[in-house]
Amino acid sequence: MQVENADRFEFAEVGLLGERIPVQVTGVSLSGNCSPCTFTWNDRSVITFPSGNYTVRYTGPITQNHLVVAFPEPYRVMVRVPPGLDVRNRLLGVISPAGAEVSEEKDGSLLVTWNSTRSAELRFYPPERELWLTWFGQFWIIIAIVLLLPFFLTRKRRSG
Repeated sequence: MQVENADRFEFAEVGLLGERIPVQVTGVSLSGNCSPCTFTWNDRSVITFPSGNYTVRYTGPITQNHLVVAFPEPYRVMVRVPPGLDVRNRLLGVISPAGAEVSEEKDGSLLVTWNSTRSAELRFYPPERELWLTWFGQFWIIIAIVLLLPFFLTRKRRSG
């Protein structure tokens, strides 16, 4: 996560009523024009650092293949979707429409980037879900043909 002119970063998700719920994260690191870049934990979900431009990296939980992030001010958000998962099928996956760009990396992962957004939403899926969607669609097309065929055959006999 790239932050500009910031002196703090909060690890939180948005609850049902819009409230901020702290999220437990691990592997937090800060990088920028400092060596080393240091930060201080102010709460169990807030880090502070000298004001400036930084990249905050961390590992956090994702539940039900759905990631939603919200910020008080616009940020550049980059999410790397690991190989074996996808977001590009609009029937199965969701990418918030706030100017997101999806690019495929050399290792097979996907990089989803929002240049300046206050919120980003991403729902990803494994490749077998596309296969299931194809089978489901074919099943219902066959059912529609079986149910409509008698109607069309009897209609043709009446007009002929």
